[in-house]
Amino acid sequence: MPDSIDAIPQQGTRTSDYDYELPEERIAQRPVEPRDASRLLVVDRRDGSVAHRTFRDIAELIPAGDAIVVNTTKVFRARLLGHRESGGPAEILLLRPVNGDHYEAMIHPGGKLRPGRVVTIAPDFRVEIVDTTPRRTRIVRLHTNGDVAGTIERYGHVPLPPYIERADESGDIARYQTVYAETVGSVAAPTAGLHFTPDLLDTLRARGVEMAHVVLHVGAGTFRPVSDEDPSQHVMHEEWCEVTSDTAQQLNAVRARGNRVWAIGTTTVRTLETATDVHGVLHPFSGETNIFLRPPATIRGIDKLVTNFHLPKSTLIMLVAAFAGYDLTMQAYRTAVAENYRFYSYGDAMVVV
Repeated sequence: MPDSIDAIPQQGTRTSDYDYELPEERIAQRPVEPRDASRLLVVDRRDGSVAHRTFRDIAELIPAGDAIVVNTTKVFRARLLGHRESGGPAEILLLRPVNGDHYEAMIHPGGKLRPGRVVTIAPDFRVEIVDTTPRRTRIVRLHTNGDVAGTIERYGHVPLPPYIERADESGDIARYQTVYAETVGSVAAPTAGLHFTPDLLDTLRARGVEMAHVVLHVGAGTFRPVSDEDPSQHVMHEEWCEVTSDTAQQLNAVRARGNRVWAIGTTTVRTLETATDVHGVLHPFSGETNIFLRPPATIRGIDKLVTNFHLPKSTLIMLVAAFAGYDLTMQAYRTAVAENYRFYSYGDAMVVV
């Protein structure tokens, strides 16, 4: 029998409400193999119950006629390591292309890399600091004799999150990527999707589950905690996303016939909510979003949520609370800690039904 989650007093209006204690050893430094061997915490909004499963069991939870919605963005090797003109080390995280060979980037050490400075990545690859943005990021120009995208892939490193305290390895190239990734543009993986294998997706299709695609290019701001005690004061980062007319038509049809939409990850939720009207109808969309979903927001575009476990005080744990309810979300996190679930990007998953 699943355990029962006891209700706690309603909170969720302050950033500190989303803090929780996590032993450092619970932060996953490497993924499990195979992908779908991760653990899955099943949280039921109807009665507050939880059950402990393996991720591949999700095929038993999704009925025929329902649809899973995945984010098909692809992570690129956005982390560049080089040296300054003084010889000191420098690190550049490319965020997104601006135009041609110009990119928005985060750099370290920022104080020593002012406009006009140059970082050498390789003899045939230099990065010039061009300007500073209002967001305190930099505009950089990539100098190379070859194709810019190809040069980035040749010299760049997998941009693992800061809480993975190791250098990237050859296996991360494939593993920090969903098996259905298509559209290059992210500096962080949509991690809920990392648990799916081709075989699991085939199983879902064979059982009559539909699959729909959206795109949201994940930026580095996804890891930034909310620093103000009042979440409404948080300046949300912008990310480019897209819902095609085919996807909108498909998902509207799924719900119109009484079936459910399962969002795979918070990036998928943010994309769908950006494009969903107050009546729950999904529309085509292509552009930037800075949507910040937190209690007491009403999430209209999805019916079920698959997600990893997120950082304390982050916009992502607040999004989960907007969907599942604050009390249930925080108790689920406490249960996951007590039951030794693995956390964050390479960690285990939770499904809210």
